[in-house]
Amino acid sequence: MPKLTIDGQEIEVEAGSTVLQACEELGIEVPHFCYHERLPLAGNCRMCLVEMERAPKPVASCAMPVGEGMVIHTKTEKVIKMREAVMEFLLINHPLDCPICDQGGECDLQDQAMTYGCGESRYKEEKRAVPNTDFGPLIKGIMTRCIHCTRCVRFSSEIAGNSELGGTFRGEHMEIGTYVGNTITSELSGCMVDLCPVGALTSAPYEFKARSWELKHTESVDVLDAVGSNIRVDTRSGEVMRIVPRLHEDVNEEWLGDKSRHACDGLTRQRLDKPYVKKDGKLKPATWDEAFGAIAEKLKGLKGAKIAAIAGDLVDVEAMTALKDLMKSLGSTNIDCRQEGSAVDPEVRASYIFNTSIAGIENADALLIIGSNPRIEAPVLNARIRKRYLMGGFKVGVVGPEAELTYKHENFGADAATLSEIASGKHAFAQVLKAAKNPMLIVGSGALMRADGAAILALAKEIADTTGMISDGWNGFNVLQTAASRVGGLDVGFAPGKAGKDTAAILEACDDGKIEVLYLLGADGVEPAKLSDTFIIYQGHHGDSGAHMADVILPGAAYTEKNGTYVNTEGRVQRGSLAVFPPGEAKEDWTIVRALSQVLGKTLPYDNLAQIRTRMTKINKIFAHVNEIQPSDWSDFGTKGDVLGKPLTSIVRNYYMTDPISRASETMAACTTDILGIQEGTGTDG
Repeated sequence: MPKLTIDGQEIEVEAGSTVLQACEELGIEVPHFCYHERLPLAGNCRMCLVEMERAPKPVASCAMPVGEGMVIHTKTEKVIKMREAVMEFLLINHPLDCPICDQGGECDLQDQAMTYGCGESRYKEEKRAVPNTDFGPLIKGIMTRCIHCTRCVRFSSEIAGNSELGGTFRGEHMEIGTYVGNTITSELSGCMVDLCPVGALTSAPYEFKARSWELKHTESVDVLDAVGSNIRVDTRSGEVMRIVPRLHEDVNEEWLGDKSRHACDGLTRQRLDKPYVKKDGKLKPATWDEAFGAIAEKLKGLKGAKIAAIAGDLVDVEAMTALKDLMKSLGSTNIDCRQEGSAVDPEVRASYIFNTSIAGIENADALLIIGSNPRIEAPVLNARIRKRYLMGGFKVGVVGPEAELTYKHENFGADAATLSEIASGKHAFAQVLKAAKNPMLIVGSGALMRADGAAILALAKEIADTTGMISDGWNGFNVLQTAASRVGGLDVGFAPGKAGKDTAAILEACDDGKIEVLYLLGADGVEPAKLSDTFIIYQGHHGDSGAHMADVILPGAAYTEKNGTYVNTEGRVQRGSLAVFPPGEAKEDWTIVRALSQVLGKTLPYDNLAQIRTRMTKINKIFAHVNEIQPSDWSDFGTKGDVLGKPLTSIVRNYYMTDPISRASETMAACTTDILGIQEGTGTDG
């Protein structure tokens, strides 16, 4: 490893590192705009110029590899003058609109001009102006502010993988934009706003809403897909103003999907803020006592076999734990958290998690995708797959829908019978998997929710066993969940008990009159046609499809309004935090179930958050290990059988509308219309 001296301090760094990275290791600040550790080098802005002894001219520290014996100076009079000159050049054409710029208070140019600028300009010529560009409903482009750092261009081409942005013309006439005036369609487009060091790209939905110093910051986790991206919820006066990503190297790095970022306006629309009870065929506002009384009256004398509960996609583990315990006290084992009817085995954890882990994708060297489109089911995870693809030596095969996945792949059609060929070794891609050191596969929820889902799961396991995906220190079998509650619900045992009914059986029993009361805990994906004669208790935060069917509505809290535990698709236990209080009379979900249990005479044995989390840990020890992944034992799962002739598809049809929050969002409705070109999104097939 080469040794070099920076400002009189000697340091040894890895070969291939840059001078800028060496400075950062020593804690020496070198200003920069174009450099970003996750993007390819550009060397555009020249703000990071430093002096290097025996060099004929200043060097750009972001692009200069370290060398043995280098002597670098970052604080000399010459370097200070260079920084002032570069800043003066950057500000020649920059508009003086800091008072109205949404980047104000978070602007790198603003901060560095204050720290490294000379405080005045010698240029008196007219400033160059650039027409504003329409990038779509999510990004506001004011390109006169652009300093040509090309971070957005490099993100689009390297991380997002769709090359929608580029530079046209040269010199001071250069303009950044889409080549033919198209709307940006990437599901990660909001990350370009995060990367922009000035106010050239800002969030369109957040435009003129608030200033950074007015906001209260709360660290939490996203629940609008199953990745569990770490986020920061910014609030003001009890309202969520914006959601931005938070760094977590093993989950989302520093990226965040557009739905997770921009659907937050749906948190204030179509909310359930008071209990309702159906009287004379119409839902009417009621008190909590009236709502609980109606439920108690219906359950009075009813046997447990006639009661069932289904948990939806956004439910926290605390709420499912409380409802599971309540249902047990009522004598019912008819519970399920798989509202889409997934065929995973609740008894075998390896059958329903992403065993390789999200960060582990980078160690794989071959991938088979089955019945999934990761780009719209989990954009952040798809970016990790692309990252591995760019490293080279990574072959990807797909048995499923044709889709643009942002990386080269070979599609073998959507016939599930192809899986039998791969499992038996007759298919050419089976040899690719066998030749790989760390092969992996991803099974999508769309493949497992079919009538032959158990057979597909068994075939996927057989492929994993026969192609060397399971070995010491490596498990290449992965299920890509799309619901934030799914893994946590299965981990806490919110699944049919002995002789209990799963989701499909519950709905059939409701249709036959064998189940008279159904408790929908945030479940909005069930089939209403089979529930016409069933007494429906709906507990949730939005007036979505579940609320429309209900006889009693209990208003719950959204994920930004409660302290909740969620387990992401890789089995990592994470905690969300309360950022704002629920509206009106709405309550945290587990407290509603606890209060109802008391009215029913089945009082649950916990009164606070710590106690119910202790109960969760007693059920499953993984809940004691927050932000950790616990390895899962490999055993038999799935049911061998024939697969159906219908093609494999993704569970997600419209990325922008997959849950009650995003379906209530005006921003997501605009994306559905402007980006997907359709008037109404229906979300998932669940």
